[in-house]
Amino acid sequence: MGLLTQLLTLPLAPVRGTVWVLDQVLLTAENEFYDPEPVHEELAALERQLLDGRIGPEEFDAREDELLDRLEWLQARRRPPRGG
Repeated sequence: MGLLTQLLTLPLAPVRGTVWVLDQVLLTAENEFYDPEPVHEELAALERQLLDGRIGPEEFDAREDELLDRLEWLQARRRPPRGG
């Protein structure tokens, strides 16, 4: 029965391949979107700007609050890794 099923469903192989590729693209996009590392990098750059005197403490506090809120949002919604 396995051989017969494979022969009958052979025309669907391109569709299954396309679905797999789209699933991989979605998985990669989700991983990048929920990655907190860019926010950590922005926080470090923001601190360097404060220490270099390029921004004042008020601007630093406002931008830091935004970044920390985003980081908290990302961590609350971070999904466990799917698939292999």
